[in-house]
Amino acid sequence: MITAAEAIHNRVYTIETIQTEESTKKHLNDLGFVPGKKIVLINDSGNKGVILLHHSRIAIDRTILEQIIIVETQTSEEEWVSLDQLTVGQKAIVVGVHGQGAIKRRLMDMGLTKGVELFVRKVAPLGDPIEINLRGYELTLRKSEAALVLIQKVG
Repeated sequence: MITAAEAIHNRVYTIETIQTEESTKKHLNDLGFVPGKKIVLINDSGNKGVILLHHSRIAIDRTILEQIIIVETQTSEEEWVSLDQLTVGQKAIVVGVHGQGAIKRRLMDMGLTKGVELFVRKVAPLGDPIEINLRGYELTLRKSEAALVLIQKVG
């Protein structure tokens, strides 16, 4: 068992317990942080961490992350990575799209929405751009855009 502050990025963990004062514990429970729920640390910088819970991103102070005890989910297929980490021929399912405002909207308008299966067709020699097949058409993305798409590998 480790704390959420020690979690490896993009790995799925299960909340074991929350060891904090009652008012903080109640607030976390209201947000959905209850024992048995799955969480993913998608970013941490300085004194804050961003947790993916119920496909929503929640920023939490590092001191609180240190009070959330987690265990790693055993199945390796549960590991989530960004789209830019896939290689040619791999299939995946979109878990979520990150980014802010117009960038997120544009990616979603192009068909990158939760639950969509995609296939990596081509990757340029230097890794940028990436061509994927989804919803019956080809889509080419910059590596920086692909990094905003969180996926779960299939097969």
